[in-house]
Amino acid sequence: AVVAKDGSGQFKTIGEALKLVKKKSEKRFSVYVKEGRYVENIDLDKNTWNVMIYGDGKDKTFVLGSRNFMDGTPTFETATFAVKGKGFIAKDIGFVNNAGASKHQAVALRSGSDRSVFFRCSFDGFQDTLYAHSNRQFYRDCDITGTIDFIFGNAAVVFQSCKIMPRQPLPNQFNTITAQGKKDPNQNTGIIIQKSTITPFGNNLTAPTYLGRPWK
Repeated sequence: AVVAKDGSGQFKTIGEALKLVKKKSEKRFSVYVKEGRYVENIDLDKNTWNVMIYGDGKDKTFVLGSRNFMDGTPTFETATFAVKGKGFIAKDIGFVNNAGASKHQAVALRSGSDRSVFFRCSFDGFQDTLYAHSNRQFYRDCDITGTIDFIFGNAAVVFQSCKIMPRQPLPNQFNTITAQGKKDPNQNTGIIIQKSTITPFGNNLTAPTYLGRPWK
């Protein structure tokens, strides 16, 4: 399926294209999303398997949302893009929650998809940007911005060759890059960061910034 805002594809929204996905399909379903800013909230349920979504670049194709905790949405449901079904792949696309720092928890992407892979993607937000909720996940050559707990959850997740960029939070707040969510120390979950860089986003980061804290 091809999605394009200008009408040059089969669909104008990502949500419309994803309605074509057959439930529990072992076949890969691919959606190409042309350059543009797509303001929509997507939720792929646990029976939606093997979807691949790819764009024209993490700085060209964006999915944008603004759901947030302060306006009454539980953190889990604030995600601009959420996926539970196994085998999800995203490539060359940006996921954004632009609610802003004052709205507190506001997730750009939530994945509970087993064996989900994100390649050359960007994740932009402030608090709780990237919710690596559960199962096995892999992120390669991705850019992640945020403030408090901006990589969090209880997945078994690897970040490889990624740019992790803390940004200035609200006054009197400090940044925590990761917040791992296990309740049982014997769980085989955790956040692994390999061959990646951690650098400030923009020139104005003065807040203390910590690599991690336990979420639970």
